[in-house]
Amino acid sequence: MMQHSDLFFWLFGGLMPLGVIVYMAARRKARRIEDDGQRLHSRPTYHGWNSVIWLSLPALLSGLFFSLFHLFGIFTVPAPMILATMAGLAGFGLWYSLGHIQVDFRARQSVERTTHWILITAAFISILTTIAIVLSIVFEAVRFFSVISFWDFITGTKWEPDTAFLIGAGRGDEGVAPPAFGSVPIFAGTFMITLIAMLIAVPVGLFSAIFMSEYASHAMRGRLKPMLEILAGIPTVVYGFFAAITVSPIIVQVARALGLEADYTNALAPGLIMGVMIIPFMSSLSDDVINSVPQALRDGSLALGTTKSETIRHVVLPAALPGIVSAFLLAVSRAIGETMIVVMAAGLRPNLTANPLEAVTTVTVKIVEALTGDQEFDSAFTQSAFALGLVLLVITLALNVVSIIVVRKFKQRYE
Repeated sequence: MMQHSDLFFWLFGGLMPLGVIVYMAARRKARRIEDDGQRLHSRPTYHGWNSVIWLSLPALLSGLFFSLFHLFGIFTVPAPMILATMAGLAGFGLWYSLGHIQVDFRARQSVERTTHWILITAAFISILTTIAIVLSIVFEAVRFFSVISFWDFITGTKWEPDTAFLIGAGRGDEGVAPPAFGSVPIFAGTFMITLIAMLIAVPVGLFSAIFMSEYASHAMRGRLKPMLEILAGIPTVVYGFFAAITVSPIIVQVARALGLEADYTNALAPGLIMGVMIIPFMSSLSDDVINSVPQALRDGSLALGTTKSETIRHVVLPAALPGIVSAFLLAVSRAIGETMIVVMAAGLRPNLTANPLEAVTTVTVKIVEALTGDQEFDSAFTQSAFALGLVLLVITLALNVVSIIVVRKFKQRYE
């Protein structure tokens, strides 16, 4: 018997090839009218797209509605009936659209109006998805903060949730200590590793972008940029292996040679490797932004007697600053969201320290740890992941607000 999952096969395996055939047939019919010496209001291409829209859109909307009704448990329609309904609507739309291929039919307005509403719907879906993500995090975080004090979570310096598992298993009467959910060590480790990564990625990436856009020849830039972007395609688990097996032992040996103590799981190794991983993000975006600065600005600055380096410092970089700030924020977000490198090279121990040679952990690692295993979903330990995610979301929002202020302050309009 046909299942609802089979509809996707019939949809993409049937409607898409049929849409191509309908597009060609409708366009050919419109061209025959032009060949007879009559002037169409819209080009044959628009008549083709109008037929494709009337073929596919009613069928897709009906399938979507039936799927939503089934998902929310309102009622369930058998899959063959859904397929028959979609086929009937597609056939009606095809008959209707082919019958309207006439001299005075405004196919262009119809296609553009439909495209306009499709774009609005896509934007609306994006906004709803964002709101749904935020609300799902907020609701679960509120449940967590109804059990654990928000102030203790924000200012606490101990992260010891092990006893939450015992309490959730009904063994809270064994005289165990109450769980501690102090997030300060976790966020401190996150910011430390992110800071180390940005100290590597920002100068190297920005200087690489300046060299490729201002000093390198076109041929050299064409060779260097793809080689630099290869770093972005390396899986993070490979970076993690490299950090744990190669970089971390080197850091320990160097620290011992300098008379310092270093753990094999330390914050410096993942920070350095993460910085190398983020270099392509910073470099590629900055390079594109710097290249978009009008050449007339450079020529005018050089004509006034400034040197090339002075032109870069005082003209090119200020003009490209909004894009560079955006690249910086993207790099920061990438560093904050990294998990595998931290797990493999920095460890899992929450440790409030300013020493990058000691083991630390990050927010994303603790979120993964809280949402894996055999924990009850409504336990405090599991819900702590949503509390960490909420605080991280607020921090990211604050960074975006700061970036908007910086961009608006330094943004300049060039005509």
